[in-house]
Amino acid sequence: MNKLLLIAALAVAAYYALAPAPGTSDQPAAAARPGVSSLVGAGDEAAIENAFANRLSNQQVEGQGTVVKTLADDNDGSRHQRFIVRLASGRTLLVSHNIDLAPRIDALREGDTVGFYGEYEWSAKGGVIHWTHHDPQGRHPAGWIKHDGRTYQ
Repeated sequence: MNKLLLIAALAVAAYYALAPAPGTSDQPAAAARPGVSSLVGAGDEAAIENAFANRLSNQQVEGQGTVVKTLADDNDGSRHQRFIVRLASGRTLLVSHNIDLAPRIDALREGDTVGFYGEYEWSAKGGVIHWTHHDPQGRHPAGWIKHDGRTYQ
């Protein structure tokens, strides 16, 4: 009986020690789906570098880079606007932005700076960022691209 009371007391203590402070939410900022990790806040390139070095995919990341090349749209299946960004670290990423679910970035040019929030997929060439849009079914964190003061999602 004493062991049971001790376990119950420890469980209550752990709950209060780990519970969010009053006025805060215990929910993540974005509802993650299984297999997607939230690694980054406010452009933390270290998480992208870690994902690349460890060949990780399904990583929810945020970053910023300079557009070094705009590519032709991928029109197979869902249409995607594609471009390559170079991070401050020198790493390049392919951004694949679904233009069936989010607006096209018509004014995008080489040399422009873009911010992004999406899902990182490893590739030998640096990686791919996709899910840079809202999820109509609400099961995946909403991604975005920021360009010239506008958010595309």
